[in-house]
Parts: sequence; structure tokens; C-alpha cells
Amino acid sequence: MSANNRDVRPVIFGLKGLELSTEEGAFFHETRPWGVILFARNIETRAQLRALTDDLREKSGNSNLPIFIDQEGGRVARVKPPLVAAYPPARVYQDLYEQDPQTGEEAARLGGMLVAHDLFELGITANCAPCLDIRISGMSDVIGDRAFGDTAERVMSLAGAHYEGLCQGGVVPVIKHLPGHGRAMVDSHHALPAVDTDLGTLADTDFRPFRALSSALMGMTAHIIYDAIDAENVSTLSPSVIATTIRDGIGFGGLLMTDDLSMKALSGDFGERTAKALDAGCDIILHCNAERAEMKAIAAAAPLGLVGKTAARAARVEDQIANRASQVDVHTRQRWGELVGGVFPAAYNAV
Repeated sequence: MSANNRDVRPVIFGLKGLELSTEEGAFFHETRPWGVILFARNIETRAQLRALTDDLREKSGNSNLPIFIDQEGGRVARVKPPLVAAYPPARVYQDLYEQDPQTGEEAARLGGMLVAHDLFELGITANCAPCLDIRISGMSDVIGDRAFGDTAERVMSLAGAHYEGLCQGGVVPVIKHLPGHGRAMVDSHHALPAVDTDLGTLADTDFRPFRALSSALMGMTAHIIYDAIDAENVSTLSPSVIATTIRDGIGFGGLLMTDDLSMKALSGDFGERTAKALDAGCDIILHCNAERAEMKAIAAAAPLGLVGKTAARAARVEDQIANRASQVDVHTRQRWGELVGGVFPAAYNAV
């Protein structure tokens, strides 16, 4: 790994265990990933996790190393109590919003601040959240209660507030899953979803929350086929989806990373997946399971050095990491507990 964008590969890799082993460190030094992503398998105690993130920064030579995690709340939370407080799934904020929109938005923003503050203290710099997907009845539960609402308006209000909170708490958010995962009828971790909804409906509903947050510094793709845009290629590998929909239609100008390249929605060897994703217009390849053979194939297919718009987008992310700070104080937790405790009793334990 290296602090110089000219000397890194456009990849984010996962780690095997609780520390960066000598062998793993040598592999990372050789392949030079732009960033790393952490999972529950990498976490035991707060002290251990902070030591790991500090070690990753030191070994990379980059004090602004992008260190990612999925910490949405609810069932998608890699750091769990008692290391951090329990946080609810996004659906809880919708429930509050239905009672009073202002309360829902405030709770979502403060919840984002608190999640981010926990990560900030642990040395984690980027959170793969919020989900901007709309929860749609009858579709796969892979999104389900992770969605902030069942309409574009609710998602825009609540996910926008949560995004703001994540920034105020000291991490860089990653909006997901571009251009929308809510209509998937199967879980893309296990199979390839295909969406046959017409483009007009998608533009008027699914794409709207992403347009509202198109200024985000980072976003993640959805591994889905959209018949109305490109019926032959999964979106992550589709120049049409990325250029005409994500970049032009939605107006997203930030760094675009793939969802995990090891998910079963994709086929082909990992070198082929990597080359196709980069050729389609993705900036960064994400690979999570830390399987070395897969990582070697990805590294071989990913060129050394970030160039052009990708380099500029990555530099903006690292600038944000360098300047991040947490605005959380004791009153933040107290107020959040007051707002959320009635529908999420675990909130009282966070105060």
C-alpha cells in the first residue's frame, strides 16, 4: 500500500483475521490496494480494532488510508455491542417519521452521528451506508428493513438526514446501491436479480434518492440487470448503466466502487470481472472475503496507479478523511435516546 495515488491499485481488499499477518502485509505491500474493508471476523475488542486500524495506516504509509466497514444498524452491523451501542435498522426511523416527520429526520441524523462517532474512535474512516434503496412490497428481503422508506420521498428525507449525520460524526459515507436495489426479487449475494420495470418508472421512483444525494463523494453499485437499460449485462459491468444512468441520468460524480466482486450475482473468473467493471466505468473494485487466489487475480487485472477522474475522486475522499472530525457530545446520545427509545428500547443503553 502507498500514500501516493499513482502507486496504488483501484481495489479495496478484505482481511483474514484480527491482525495484519506478516504474509498478508507482504501481499498488501506488493499489490498496493487503495483501501481495506473490515468485517466481524476482524473485530474482537475495541483496543484490538484500534490497533489494527492504526497498523494498517502505518504499514500503508498513508495516514488517510480509506478503511471501510458496513455499519448500517440492525442486521448489518459489523461492530456489535458491547464494543459499541446497538443501533436500529433504518425502518425504525421510518416508523418515527410516520408519527412526526421532523422527529424522524432528527433521529436519523443523530443516529448517523453516533454510528460515525463510534467508527471515528476506532480508526475507521468510511462507512458503506446509507442505503438509498426503496423498500418495495413483494421483493427480496435483502433490502427490507435496511431501507429508510417505501417511497422516494421518505428515503430522500431520512437517508439524507442520516448521510448528514455520518459526515458530522467523522466518517465518509458511501451511498448504495446505485442505481437502486429495491426491486430485486432475489438476493444478489446468492443469485443475479433482473428488474423489468420500465425506465420512466425507475427514473421517477428508484433513482430519485440517488439524484438527491448525487454530490456524495462515494457510491456503490448494485449487482442487478435492468432490462430497460441493458438487458445483457449486470449493472456493475454495464457501460450503459454506469454512463447513461448513474453518471448522466442521476448525476453522480463521486467515486464509484463495485459491490463485492465475490457475490454470486456475478460470473466469470475474477480477473475478467475486474477488467469488465473497470472498463464499464467503475473507479474501484471491492473484494471482501480475503480469499487470496481471488485477490491475486483481481490485483493482476487492476492496473497500478489511479489516473484521470478516478485519481481526482479518490483524492477528494482522502482529503475528507484528513479533515474529518466528530461533532458528537454527551447531549447527542441523550437526545437520540429520547427520540428513539420508545420504538427501540436498546437506545436507552447508549445514553
